[in-house]
Amino acid sequence: MSKEYKELKKSYESIKKKIPYIPKYGVVLGSGLGDFVDKLEIDSSISFKEIKSFPQATNKAHKGKYLFIKLNGVNIVIMSGRIHHYEGYDTKDVVKPIRLMKMMGVENLILTNAAGGINKKFKAGELMLITDHIALFIQNPLCGENVEEFGERFPDMTMPYDKGLSDKIKKATTKHKIKLNKGVYAQLPGPSYESKSEIMMLSKLGADAVGMSTVVEVIAARHAGINVAGISCITNMAAGLSKGLQSDEEVLVSAKKNSDNIFTILKEVIR
Repeated sequence: MSKEYKELKKSYESIKKKIPYIPKYGVVLGSGLGDFVDKLEIDSSISFKEIKSFPQATNKAHKGKYLFIKLNGVNIVIMSGRIHHYEGYDTKDVVKPIRLMKMMGVENLILTNAAGGINKKFKAGELMLITDHIALFIQNPLCGENVEEFGERFPDMTMPYDKGLSDKIKKATTKHKIKLNKGVYAQLPGPSYESKSEIMMLSKLGADAVGMSTVVEVIAARHAGINVAGISCITNMAAGLSKGLQSDEEVLVSAKKNSDNIFTILKEVIR
C-alpha cells in the first residue's frame, strides 16, 4: 500500500461514520459559487477541519467542506470551496479532496471555477464548457510515488473531459437558453493575476480562459477513473482585454450571478 493511500485511508476512516450514503456524483464549487448551496436541502455536512491529516482552505471565498444532498433521487457530495496550490500546498495535497471523493464512491465529477476570459468572443458573465486544458508552471499532482490503488503510472489525457457528461451540459443549456461557450482552460499557479504578456502567450497557445485551479483536480480524478466535466464562469476578461484592473471582488460578484445557471444545469444533468 502506497504512503499516500495510507494517509488518505486514515482521512477517510476519520469521517466514515459521518457519510450518510454513497454519493454517485461529485460537484466542486469554484470562487463565488458558494451561494449555490442555499438552494439545496443538505442532509449532512463535513468540514475539512474534521478530517484527519487534511489540508485546510484559507481563501475566505472557499468554505472547505463536503455537503451531502439528494437531487432527483441521486446521491451527491458537493465540495463547497477547494484547496489551491497558491495557499502553500503541494499539488498532492490540493487533490486530496478529489481522491477522498473517489473513496466515498464518486463516479462522476462536475468541476466549476471562476476564470478570466482570453477568447475575445467571450463576455464577462458567460459560461464556458471546458473541452481541454493546459497546465503551466505548476507541478503535476501525480509526480512522486504512484498511488496504484487509484490508477496506473501513466494515465492517458487525450480526452480528459467525458463526452457523455459534457453533452448533458450542452443539452441543459440549450433547453434553458443559457449561453454556453466551449474552449480550452489554462491553469497557472497564482495567486497574482496574469500579466498582459502572459495572457498574450496563453492566447497563442490556444487557451480560451485562465484560472488558478481545476486542471490538477481533473488529472487526479481521471487517474482514479472518475468521469469528469468542467464549467468555467467567465467572471472577467483577462489582463489587456478589459478596461480596468483585475480584482477578487469583481470575480466574486460576477460568479455569484451565475449560481442560478449552475444550479439549473446540475439539476438537468442529474436528471
